[in-house]
Amino acid sequence: MTKSFSFTSHANVAFAMLLLFFIMSTASQAQLSSTFYDRTCPNALATIKSSISRAVSRERRMAASLVRLHFHDCFVQGCDASLLLNDSASIVSEKNAFQNRGSARGFEVIDDAKAQVEKICPGVVSCADILAVAARDASVAVSGPSWTVKLGRRDATRASQAQAESDLPLFTDSLDLLISRFGDRGLSPRDLVALSGAHTIGQAQCFTFRDRIYNNGSDIDSNFATTRRRRCPAAAPNGNANLAPLDLVTPNSFDYNYFKNLIQKKGLLQSDQVLFSGGSTDSIVSEYSSKPATFRSDFGIAMIKMGDVSPLTGSAGEIRRICTAVN
Repeated sequence: MTKSFSFTSHANVAFAMLLLFFIMSTASQAQLSSTFYDRTCPNALATIKSSISRAVSRERRMAASLVRLHFHDCFVQGCDASLLLNDSASIVSEKNAFQNRGSARGFEVIDDAKAQVEKICPGVVSCADILAVAARDASVAVSGPSWTVKLGRRDATRASQAQAESDLPLFTDSLDLLISRFGDRGLSPRDLVALSGAHTIGQAQCFTFRDRIYNNGSDIDSNFATTRRRRCPAAAPNGNANLAPLDLVTPNSFDYNYFKNLIQKKGLLQSDQVLFSGGSTDSIVSEYSSKPATFRSDFGIAMIKMGDVSPLTGSAGEIRRICTAVN
């Protein structure tokens, strides 16, 4: 009986040690690092930066589009480049989700960056990491904040249009729902406001703000609404795809005017204006409107946190040869 008990105890200890090793190994694998490619592809970041800089110099709006791609990728299954996958026999692309269809753009820029990196280091750098680096480089290209991008993500072999449609924010979302969506990904209300500040650049289509400029008189500056109506007819679908800058004042520069606009009730989207509408985030908007350095710092911190959302690491997923299809 004593020997049996001793054997069981030893077995339990051995199992516990094995489990601890597995947990530590898994944690180690999940650790992203800014130096991940220093040995395997030392010129990767410079190559990506050149590709992104060329794209933004051709069209400054592209900077906003690339930041948005990283955001829309991370909010669905984590930061795994699932957004980049095209339809196939086994995949229903997230590009078809309502929040992406006809508005998500810049895919060809990511494809070009990937192709350039593949020339120097085939099969090494993931599309998910390229998305993360591209967002940072796009911000810098329009005088926005920089931050240290952690690397080591791997690429998904599946996508989920259904999850994209259920999890990605909508332009009609309330403040409580936005806080909940971000909270589900470990992002605080302060992160929500900071990341929303990316709307200091970029444009939105008429159908996303039509209801606000025609039916939301109490929460919108009347002159601002009148100006926006000029290119957004009341009768849908007329002018549905017509564009308007998210920041009317400095639409192509990454600054803090977005927050000043919210205080003046000049947020283009309802999901923007709810950040300053008598709710819990009013004080954060006010702070950012007067402290641009704080906003820039918090934006970088929030982008790093967002890039940490459920990455595939270790042996999970794969390194895609092209970003639009699994290997």
